[in-house]
Amino acid sequence: MALSLSGERSVAAATPFRPFAAFMRWIAKAQAARTRRTALASLLELDHARLNDLGITRQDVVDAMHKRGPAAGLALNTARASNARR
Repeated sequence: MALSLSGERSVAAATPFRPFAAFMRWIAKAQAARTRRTALASLLELDHARLNDLGITRQDVVDAMHKRGPAAGLALNTARASNARR
């Protein structure tokens, strides 16, 4: 644990608040989430044989849609790896 002297400022106090930058980060996160949702929805439009070629099932895609952020892609990769071992 680091001790700070009475004359030192904390890291949070030294970091300037930039609302525009925070808003732009929020916009980027929202766009990434929309792109992920669109990609997963397009996977649901594929037929069973195509999904099988990819190594995933329709249920794997539905499960991935319920996850947030990069966890959705990780869930699909994990499902594909486990389906490959069968």
